[in-house]
Amino acid sequence: MVLNELGSSLTKALANIGKESVIDGQVLDAFLKEICTALLQADVNVKQVMGLRNGVKNRVNLEQLAAGLNKQRIIEKAVFDELCAILDSSPAEPGKLEIKKGKPNVVMFVGLQGSGKTTTCSKYAYYYKKKGYKPALVCADTFRAGAFDQLKQNASKTQIPFYGSYKETDPAIISLEGVEMFKKDGRDVIIVDTSGRHRQEAALFEEMRQVASAIKPDLVVFVMDGSIGQAAFEQAKAFKDSVEVGGVILTKMDGHAKGGGALSAVAATKSPIIFLGTGEFMDQLESFETKRFVQRLLGKGDVNGLMGKIQDAIPEDKQPELLDTINKGNMSMRVLRDMFDSVLELGPMSQMMSMLPGFNSDIMPQGNDKASQQQLRRFITIIESMNDKELDTTQVKMLQEPSRVARLAKGSGRSAVEVLNLIEAYKHYTKYATQALKAAHLPKNLKNMKGDVPMNPRHMQESIKKMGQALPPQILKQLGGPSGLENLMKSMESGGKMPGGYGRQGWWGQKKVAQSMSEGCLWPAVLHVR
Repeated sequence: MVLNELGSSLTKALANIGKESVIDGQVLDAFLKEICTALLQADVNVKQVMGLRNGVKNRVNLEQLAAGLNKQRIIEKAVFDELCAILDSSPAEPGKLEIKKGKPNVVMFVGLQGSGKTTTCSKYAYYYKKKGYKPALVCADTFRAGAFDQLKQNASKTQIPFYGSYKETDPAIISLEGVEMFKKDGRDVIIVDTSGRHRQEAALFEEMRQVASAIKPDLVVFVMDGSIGQAAFEQAKAFKDSVEVGGVILTKMDGHAKGGGALSAVAATKSPIIFLGTGEFMDQLESFETKRFVQRLLGKGDVNGLMGKIQDAIPEDKQPELLDTINKGNMSMRVLRDMFDSVLELGPMSQMMSMLPGFNSDIMPQGNDKASQQQLRRFITIIESMNDKELDTTQVKMLQEPSRVARLAKGSGRSAVEVLNLIEAYKHYTKYATQALKAAHLPKNLKNMKGDVPMNPRHMQESIKKMGQALPPQILKQLGGPSGLENLMKSMESGGKMPGGYGRQGWWGQKKVAQSMSEGCLWPAVLHVR
């Protein structure tokens, strides 16, 4: 997750105030000092930080609070609202940012050189490709040497059509030709990458106006380097005053302390932030929504975002069938391969973990993401060298036969030790996933299950106890033990909302808890054999 240090500091401050038996003015001041220090270290403007402090103190008048009210939750809600106020950059007309299916949407990317604009164009296209759109890329950057080659390479990786020219030097002509070609081809998201400059000079803005006049974009996206901190205010304001910027994407938000300053600075200009770049890979682009982002900063997770990722990776109609298979203990290597594919589709696991209430990405440091994904791909290679009998069996002993292990190692180009590691991971995952799903008391007929079913409180407690026994120790410890697991299940059922919110109850929430737990169990099983 972006702003890991800030998120950890805020979560720690909330945890500390929760340990206090009596919350008085002194405790509140100490809490606010922790919060303000964390925000200042993230390069948030000092005036905004003081505004947050005063806002929380005005909202939380401890002397006037009625007896019996939960002071911790009231303080938590006040901090949540004030952080949302700092980061809120909602557009006056939200409809302008919508990408509509069935019609060509022309999106023009602008920004300074070195902000990661060309890579972000490819990420943006890949994001919408996964959503079922038909994107295309047009390189109108004729200023930077290698820009077209870079875009061509990224587009080839993600199998997205592209257009550009090594000979034509007029970006307006290239843009128009590319847009017209892809409109005829039936593409519904046409992304135009324009030239950047070293500084905000008149030529850059004039070129942008010429390209915009030629292609008449439906949306102009300004890409900005998030590592510049508070200086983002002047950049965002200058572009907003010169061109009709529809949305802002902040890049390089994964590894820099000044990301909070950039977020708050752009929000102060009321330029809508639509995405955050959180890494160098194509799937590391997160949609930005203020309330969900602040929930994750405060350790409350982003359940809606997590469910969206799961549904993107596993279509809704296939989820009951998959859960039913695991619940009955019919896990095979074929099913495991599908699960590996789904987890790779979900993106970095540290990002997914940070979306669970009570979790943070420290459970799986970001440096381990790449190695773990490579391990999964190696496992997939071994599974794809199996025959039908091996793919469909649930007998571990058969898979462990020395002759089979040797043949699979030779057929996949991996070592015999890696084949045995896969079998060991299969045993662990089968055990944990099946136990977690059974502990959730899912209905027997998942395929015909529709709507919400009220949860029996007694069954709820039994589910928590059994799921606590089924989960790997490191997962349960990260959750905060059985009580943390109970809070997680309640939060998942209520849609991960802040205290006082209401959400969907019953079997749906229970199913999602079980599914997230079964997905989460996969990684410790893989890491166990590394």
